[in-house]
Amino acid sequence: MGWDGMRTTASRARSLVIMRLKELEGILQNLTKFREPKSYLEQYTTTPHLAARMLFTAHSVYDDIENKVVADFGCGCGVLSIASNLLGSSFNLGIDIDPSALQIAQENSSNCELDIDFLLADITSYPLQRLEGDIDTVIMNPPFGTKNKGVDMIFLKKAMEVSNNAVYSLHKTSTREHVLKKAREWDVTCEILAELKFDIPMMYKVHKKSSVDIEVDLLRIVK
Repeated sequence: MGWDGMRTTASRARSLVIMRLKELEGILQNLTKFREPKSYLEQYTTTPHLAARMLFTAHSVYDDIENKVVADFGCGCGVLSIASNLLGSSFNLGIDIDPSALQIAQENSSNCELDIDFLLADITSYPLQRLEGDIDTVIMNPPFGTKNKGVDMIFLKKAMEVSNNAVYSLHKTSTREHVLKKAREWDVTCEILAELKFDIPMMYKVHKKSSVDIEVDLLRIVK
């Protein structure tokens, strides 16, 4: 489906069933993760537990997913895009800078028999203004900004600029005050929906423990 047809809901071969939270998490558990994660891109797969609750909240509490055009910034292996599609989004676009991650995302999408578009692009430099007016909701688990300081805020601002509806994003709880300050500067409403645990397994050489729980905020931002 091209950009012009984004808002036309295609007739689906599969019947659309309103999925329960546990069913959604169960499907996400079977998705392929990063085979060779890149530390400089801060690649950490959003856990099925987090992804399911994030998208289920956006869907069931705020009605920001079903029949909406949803973009996933820094989509990685496609977990959030797939969750969104399973909950009835009308069109999905996943964007990532890493071609190997997009290959896995496409494989995951195909294995779930879902129709999701993926775009190879750098969120920080891609001319996203061409998407303005087409995107209802942006969902994302952006880089935390540990390796590249400030990249989390770049993702957030870009998402806010193109979204017609709402932005859902995960950010380190330790950056909460900075995020809220930026939201005030941008004259947008930032709501902290939940404080969650992001389980990061031992993936890189610098990791000394088998896993670490990072406290993250689930944010909803509207203009």
